[in-house]
Order: sequence, then C-alpha cells, then structure tokens
Amino acid sequence: MKNSIDIFSKKLSSILKKISKNERNKIKLIASKLSNNYVNGGIVYVFGTGHNHCIAEECLHRAGAFAGVIPILDKRIDFSYGVKKASEYERNPKLAKNILKKYNFTKNDSIIIFSTSGINQLSIEIAKIMKNKKIYVIGITSKVYSDNLKKNNKSKLYSYNDIYINNYSPIGDTLINYKDLGITSSSTIAGIFILNCLWLEMSSELKEQKPFPFYKSSNLPNSKKHNKILEKKYSFINKRLK
Repeated sequence: MKNSIDIFSKKLSSILKKISKNERNKIKLIASKLSNNYVNGGIVYVFGTGHNHCIAEECLHRAGAFAGVIPILDKRIDFSYGVKKASEYERNPKLAKNILKKYNFTKNDSIIIFSTSGINQLSIEIAKIMKNKKIYVIGITSKVYSDNLKKNNKSKLYSYNDIYINNYSPIGDTLINYKDLGITSSSTIAGIFILNCLWLEMSSELKEQKPFPFYKSSNLPNSKKHNKILEKKYSFINKRLK
C-alpha cells in the first residue's frame, strides 16, 4: 500500500484531534472530580477486558502517571487462558461480582471503564454495580461503534456512566481498509492518550500536594526516594506495588 504509514498517521492524528477538541471539557471536568476525590482519600480504579486490559496495566507504577490508581486485573480477561476464553468471559456479566470482591471501595473512589464497542456485558455489569455503590463511573468508548452494534441504549456502556469520553474509534476499530479487511486499530492509542490527558490535567490540580502523586521513571537518578514514598502510601491497598 503506497504511503501507508502517512495514511495511518493522518487518520490516527485526526482521531486524537477530535478527542482534544470535542472531549476537552469532559476531560477537564473528570480530572477535577478525580483530583478532589484524591484529596479526600479516594482511589481511581481502571478496568478493561481483552486489549483494554493492557490500558489498565499501563496505569500501574508508570513514569509520569498518577500514583493513586489501582488497575482491576484478572487472568480470565487478559488472554492468560487464551483468546477464546477471554472473549467468552468478557461477555459474562456473572463474573463482575467475583472480580470486584477483591477490592474495598469507598465513597470517594472512582472507576474508569474502557470498552471500545461498549456492548460487552461484563463491562456493563461492572458499571452497574459501581453505580449502585455510589462510585463515580467514567466510561471510555466509541459511540459510533456502540450505536452501530446495538439499537437499545440499555445494551451500551455509556448508558451506565456518570460521564463518558468518546474515543472516536471507527466501527470495527480499524482505520484502513485493505482487501476487504480492516487494518490498524486506534482504540488502545486513543485510550492511553485520554489517560495521559487526565493525568496532565490532574497534575495541575494537585501541584501543591506533598508528596506530588506522580511517579518518576525508575531509571532516573534520585527517583527511588520519591517513588518509595508513594509506594509506601499505597502498598497497603494496592498489593501489586509490593
């Protein structure tokens, strides 16, 4: 395909620009809410199935990322048992309570749920449960994709959020058509972009906090002392920091 890298870059840049322009106010609003929750002792949980599971992992002890984050990880939905099993589990709403029982949620906590199609029943059930717990629920999804797959809004993630951000991924989550197949995806890149926009906005809101709740790269000199303070603060609740 001639100029394929340029075409992909242009299409991907277009999506990121849409997020920057159209979702800007929502991102700022969410960042303010999450920052306020943090000051009052809240934790940000992040959930996703399949490839969105890796976005949850991206939050854990990441250089430049917010420290008050706990990814909700489970081997049943991260390909550890294979793609077929993961696809089966992400459509099973009965798993939700079993996955969430490992965590102790409080009223100032929040959860970000990533689901590009927005129709997988496990993600929707997680959102419902968290809403019932009065937890602030944020969805990251593609509205055009969800609306194309389901006509009934009760079958879509964005109907069960306090607020959602559109990641503008196209139907099928591919950007380039080639020989009747869609090639290259956008949702993972868009999702991580949205996360980092939130962290950046939150860093401004929390700039006076001590310790400053953002990790440094472990490879940088003098990072160990700063990170150790944050690890100590959260290791009692986030077992993956041990």
